[in-house]
Amino acid sequence: MNILDTLGTLARESGFAAFFLTDGGWKNLIMILLSFVLLYLGIAKKFEPLLLCGIAFGCLLTNLSYFVGQGENALYHPELWEAFLDETGPYYHSYGHIMSNAGLLDFFYIGVKAGIYPSLIFLGVGAMTDFGPLLANPKSLLLGAAAQMGVFVAFFGAVLLGFTGPEAASIGIIGGADAPTAIFLTTKLAPQLLGPIAIAAYSYMALIPLIQPPIMKFMTTEPMRKVKMEQAREVSKKEKIVFPIVVATFVILLLPSTAPLVGCLMLGNLFRECGVTDRLSDTAQNALMNIVTIFLATSVGATMVAQSFLNWSTIKIILLGLAAFAVSTVGGLLGGRVMYRVSGGKINPLIGSAGVSAVPMAARVSQDVGRKYNKNNYLLMHAMGPNVAGVIGSAIAAGFLLSVFGG
Repeated sequence: MNILDTLGTLARESGFAAFFLTDGGWKNLIMILLSFVLLYLGIAKKFEPLLLCGIAFGCLLTNLSYFVGQGENALYHPELWEAFLDETGPYYHSYGHIMSNAGLLDFFYIGVKAGIYPSLIFLGVGAMTDFGPLLANPKSLLLGAAAQMGVFVAFFGAVLLGFTGPEAASIGIIGGADAPTAIFLTTKLAPQLLGPIAIAAYSYMALIPLIQPPIMKFMTTEPMRKVKMEQAREVSKKEKIVFPIVVATFVILLLPSTAPLVGCLMLGNLFRECGVTDRLSDTAQNALMNIVTIFLATSVGATMVAQSFLNWSTIKIILLGLAAFAVSTVGGLLGGRVMYRVSGGKINPLIGSAGVSAVPMAARVSQDVGRKYNKNNYLLMHAMGPNVAGVIGSAIAAGFLLSVFGG
């Protein structure tokens, strides 16, 4: 074989040639370009970089290795997970089959499918969250509940667009603005939609400073936005310790399917508040949170295989997710307006927009919009009440949907 034949063989067998010589290769090329765009948004624009960078690189790896190196060189095998979900097949829910044939990203994805990563993320979130503002103003729970309106509006919209009940439930939970919850529910009900739902959930969380302010201005009047709220009462240490225990007990008894998320959220918060587990609280907030974020992001990105991602369903999910998020913001603001009227104008309705579960970004947006109309307005701590209530609310909404469609 001469040098020209050798070079020709190398060219034909290279991954570059495979994109153009194999059916469907152009789809993988599009997904690789999309991963570059996501990396740009994460690094240059700082849109949820801790997660978006990992998701983008997972997308890059899965579309490079699955297409070019199917078989022993592939990092992620969607066909294995299709067999895992096939109730009529011999490998239904067989982790042994996955592990015996898995690539690196398949192993990572086991933590997503088993619900481990989202629960551990909630453990870290609980350790980082101060529920004091919610305890100081328990009425904030109502705003967190009102901000779940988009979940159910998007659910019915998805049903009308032809999605099944479990798929519609997974799409609707995007409106809770809590991506780990969306991932947890989707892996249980509609794992084939995990890629687009995760991208939609994290993208809209990152775009809160762009999406919410126009809705906030439309839904409130200038006098409402100028309302200065009184300083909340100081919450005792005992209240903060008892709170996670009571919430975990009540919510899990009410909706047992919420146990993984609510249980870990409240355990993390107990570590934070009890005063005798500082090392555990620090680990949950930092080292554990960072490690799990790496595994979660890259494994979610791995599900963005071109053959399952590039379709009309993805476009519908992106649009429904935006609608869900917008309606949830509207729901929180409507609740804020009701409280404004009932309180005689003492509650600024802008804090209602923080009822979505993006902690603490949504609360900061409420603060920033309020300060534009009243420089002496400090809404951050008041907005943190409905903001952390939204975390609990989105977990409860997910538990309700799981109990309805998970059977």
